[in-house]
Amino acid sequence: MRRELENVLSEIEKAIAGKRETIGKVLMAMLAEGHVLLDDLPGVGKTTLAVALSRAVGLTRRRVQFTPDVLPSDLVGFSVYDRETGSLAYRPGALNGVNLVLGDEINRASSRTQSALLEAMEERQVTVDGQTHPLENPFFVIATQNSVGAAGTSPLPYAQMDRFLARLSLGYPDYEAQMAMLRDRQKDNPLDRVEPVLTREAFVAMQREARSVTARDAVLDYITRLTMASRDHEALEAGISPRGALFLDRMAKARAYFEGRDYVTGADVRAVFHDVCDHRVVLARRGTADLTAARALEDVLAAVPTPDRGRSL
Repeated sequence: MRRELENVLSEIEKAIAGKRETIGKVLMAMLAEGHVLLDDLPGVGKTTLAVALSRAVGLTRRRVQFTPDVLPSDLVGFSVYDRETGSLAYRPGALNGVNLVLGDEINRASSRTQSALLEAMEERQVTVDGQTHPLENPFFVIATQNSVGAAGTSPLPYAQMDRFLARLSLGYPDYEAQMAMLRDRQKDNPLDRVEPVLTREAFVAMQREARSVTARDAVLDYITRLTMASRDHEALEAGISPRGALFLDRMAKARAYFEGRDYVTGADVRAVFHDVCDHRVVLARRGTADLTAARALEDVLAAVPTPDRGRSL
């Protein structure tokens, strides 16, 4: 399956050059059946990445431009009275009938609308008027938010942040990537050249294979010690949640699968630790002004020995 994933990466790189590592991590998160928050500056390609990925993997997608007037019912659907049957009829929302929802500028939605995503992200279903409606398989949310320009935004609540398996950023391109982007867009849009190289069914099969990657007790012990150390860190008010520990295990398995292995190493856990965990811890108010969640978790990584240094366990 490594060749198929390489093909997906190559197709996405037709639209976004120089960001192979980040693209790979988005794919890993999807293999781990998780959702991704792209937190970055405006104009660096967050939306382009999501569109290119959906095309390369053969997923249906829908874009939701979040604004303060987007309602929860716009996402999960609503019921209307049917005069002919005398009963309520369900009208699907933006989350229904698609594999990938691109939530653009999610932090511009109201807290009520943000909360409407919780059930969908966790259980792959929505409930309206007591009736549960399953979502497509697979189902992903790739949400974007800008790290600058906070006017008119609502910070995502902790429960919402904890639903995202990974928080990633693209950053500015380097010189070569910037030049490639300018050349590619002289005549047309490179997104138009991205072709499907994988079917939805093949990707679901890959998800099953990634779940079956072996994580032995030494790796699970390492994950447990990392999460517990984060809860004891004096600078953190809230450490890594149990959900975060499960996500760390799943993301490490996806990385091992991506690398062509059927077992997880401590190096896999370390490689994805910040992507999975930085956004799900909360700094204590008494902490120093220059301390960040990433720095606090770097202390945690330094304090807990890596069990295997790359060997199979």
